[in-house]
Amino acid sequence: MTPPRVTPQQAWDEMALGNARFVSGGQQHPHQDAQRRGQLSDGQNPDTALFGCSDSRLAAEIIFDRGLGDLFVIRNMGHIVAESIVASLEFAVAELGCALIIVLAHDSCGAVKAAINLSTDSPAAMPPAVEQTLQPVLPAVQQVWLAENSDTPYVDPAKIDPDRAGRRHLQLTVNTLLHSSVILKDAVAAGKLGIVGLQYALDDGVVHPICAVGPLNIDDLGARNKQDSPRETT
Repeated sequence: MTPPRVTPQQAWDEMALGNARFVSGGQQHPHQDAQRRGQLSDGQNPDTALFGCSDSRLAAEIIFDRGLGDLFVIRNMGHIVAESIVASLEFAVAELGCALIIVLAHDSCGAVKAAINLSTDSPAAMPPAVEQTLQPVLPAVQQVWLAENSDTPYVDPAKIDPDRAGRRHLQLTVNTLLHSSVILKDAVAAGKLGIVGLQYALDDGVVHPICAVGPLNIDDLGARNKQDSPRETT
């Protein structure tokens, strides 16, 4: 078990500052030169692991102004937890010494919109593998829908906020990670790991904290970026 080199709070503060630089246009583009390549040739020691949606607009190192070797990144459609995702994050924490896991969602998510389609009374056809993969997103859609529409389980896409459903899916993703891994759960309990769920705003580049677990204070990010966070509680 590789101990973390920084605290979860220190790792988070570095990520928050990087996003603030990206939003303001003051990026430093660290660790992106030939010297850095040479430093990493024998190994890696990132402090943060990032599990995010594979959307092409969600380039992690750009959003957080980081460089080579700074982030251990895992991405798939709709940041949907699978065994390979849990294994990758356990490796990041246990073997690489990551002190922070960021789960990165975004607004206008196509996976969430597709899950909303699957929740209607006459869903449009989609590839079977995509439909199967999206099943874990359906509970978030149903929870948001039934909170205000208990008369029918069939979702009307015109009457549901996909970004709200996306935030709920993000919260459930964080919960699923904790329930899927004793390694992650124990690291959080020991104060060695923090997990933050963020929703990225495509129009202005701000990452909004939605939920957090572990020894973290994430409330100052909105002030740094001069915009309130649409934070929700589980």
